[in-house]
Amino acid sequence: MTGAGEEVRAAGGVVVREADAGPEVCVVHRPRYGDWSFPKGKLDPGETSEDAALREVHEETGLVCALGAELASARYSDQEGRPKVVRYWLMRVVSDPGFEPNDECDELRWLPAADAAELLTYERDRELLRSI
Repeated sequence: MTGAGEEVRAAGGVVVREADAGPEVCVVHRPRYGDWSFPKGKLDPGETSEDAALREVHEETGLVCALGAELASARYSDQEGRPKVVRYWLMRVVSDPGFEPNDECDELRWLPAADAAELLTYERDRELLRSI
């Protein structure tokens, strides 16, 4: 559990796949926050950021992925005002059994980068997308 003022550590992925019209990225809708973002989540105790990134992407999307290059981290305050840092990796899909809506993510879209940039809620996610 993270105490008041303690940094919240999270990890996630910018998942990319090749499509007929070119590369697409995975974005998810989180009903709890009403936002569109990249799949991510908090680290479990004793978990590495890399393992957390892969686990969170799998839990939220059903995708089994492989890590690529580490991308820029995002730093911001969470909804409770605590400092939060999210480490991201570029990821490629190893297995896609199909998305099933869940408590954390009720929709998944594969979009070209330009369309994803329009849909993403947060500027920090658009900046991350521009970096790849």
